[in-house]
Amino acid sequence: MDAASLAQFLITFLAVLSALFVFSVGLGALTLAILFVVDVRQTQHAIRRNFPVIGRLRYTFEHLGVFFRQYFFAMDREEMPFNRAQRSWVYRAAKNLDNTQPFGSTRDLRPAGTILFANATFPSLQPSPARATPIVVGPDCAQPYQAHSLFNISAMSYGAISRVAVLALSNGARMARCWMNTGEGGLSPHHLAGGADIVFQIGTAKYGVCDAMGRLDEAKLRRIAAHPQVRMFEIKLSQGAKPGKGGILPAAKVSAEVAAIRGIPMGEPSLSPSRHPEIDTTGHLLDFVERVRHLTGKPTGFKLVLGDPAWLDDLCAEIGRRGMDSAPDFITIDSGDGGTGAAPASLMDYVGLPIQESLPLAVDKLAASGLRDRIRIIASGKLVTPADVAWALCVGADFVNSARGFMFSLGCIQSMQCNKNTCAAGIATQDPRLQRGLDPTDKAERVRHYVENLVKEVGLIAHACGVDDPRQLRREHCRIVSGPGRSVPLSELYPADKAGRTTPRAA
Repeated sequence: MDAASLAQFLITFLAVLSALFVFSVGLGALTLAILFVVDVRQTQHAIRRNFPVIGRLRYTFEHLGVFFRQYFFAMDREEMPFNRAQRSWVYRAAKNLDNTQPFGSTRDLRPAGTILFANATFPSLQPSPARATPIVVGPDCAQPYQAHSLFNISAMSYGAISRVAVLALSNGARMARCWMNTGEGGLSPHHLAGGADIVFQIGTAKYGVCDAMGRLDEAKLRRIAAHPQVRMFEIKLSQGAKPGKGGILPAAKVSAEVAAIRGIPMGEPSLSPSRHPEIDTTGHLLDFVERVRHLTGKPTGFKLVLGDPAWLDDLCAEIGRRGMDSAPDFITIDSGDGGTGAAPASLMDYVGLPIQESLPLAVDKLAASGLRDRIRIIASGKLVTPADVAWALCVGADFVNSARGFMFSLGCIQSMQCNKNTCAAGIATQDPRLQRGLDPTDKAERVRHYVENLVKEVGLIAHACGVDDPRQLRREHCRIVSGPGRSVPLSELYPADKAGRTTPRAA
């Protein structure tokens, strides 16, 4: 190409670029003009009407603020529902990284309600704490369950979380020798694929074990119980994030497989009833527990968020009238600040007692009625770190379940997108493109490490308190700050009188 041809080419090229630039500017100006007219004429949004076009940035900043606060502005221990310090501990434990810390704690030990553990003056000389003693649940059942782990995977339904997340949890649970709760969405092949021990949850919609009328289908229940991996059955009365309301699975998450497992139409929202139709009295609850236990031969209990503590008196009295054999094999106490994929904010923020109040109430009332050795207690709700679990053991729990802790172990970044099918970590979504980012083999190892490292550090706390087995932790080993410069042991804060009524003292 000679110089004249090259010059002509460059002139033509620059002319085309100039035309494209002018066109783009014109198109942009036209778009802004249209948005200006739309904003000025609309009457639904005052900000956009008063500040056309520019006012639209408010919604962008509001959305991005959730993420910017988490990474740049919130202090390590001030964010909700879980702060950066809690999440970082779980991430490092799941990756099996060093979780030691230099220089000093960033935790403020002064606010009322702060938990402290009372170290022994002369602790054990054992080089390392022993593992928690296994506990048998339902010893009188045809197929009792010897549970090895004090820390287990709480209810998360397939549908609410993805196929790859369920696979990772199932494989990780098998390696860690802990159990996995199915949640109310039924038993999927992915729960069984990892070989974990399974707790099958019977939700109010009875997905997987219901007939055409929504009642319990005994034949389906027996088929579920025939799986040797299914070790216990949990009847869900309520859960922490939405006590008084059934499960909510948005339509976008109801894939063909999820719909088939639940027995519902594909692409329509899955809404569970607020309660089991067969259960509207304490007596009916015990009848249902016995029915499931008789049909399956396996330990059966129920899960609830405690509202009125007096109901526990009714439960204990009804068991007293019927006999010890009528008692549930376990009760799962969920906290009023528990989590979920979707719940009305008014229920999530204001309804149900937190685990800090409900757990000691439940333990003491069962003990006063002579039922504590008969009924195992499982604590659930924002218990994700060793200190949380050790506190629950001190109060009297036999086991601790966690859901969101295990979501963090899978890589959850707390982006608060669980109800939108847009989970960036591939956990709480049915979108195949987003699920592709979650490798179930790698994440199964993280689940295992999370359980093992958490249990190890619970043992370290127990060792510091002067006991070799974490199950030997008692309320006198844990203190709670009640005011400036003063803490009291839990055994003093929650004294139980002879009638079994626990009277929480004001902090």
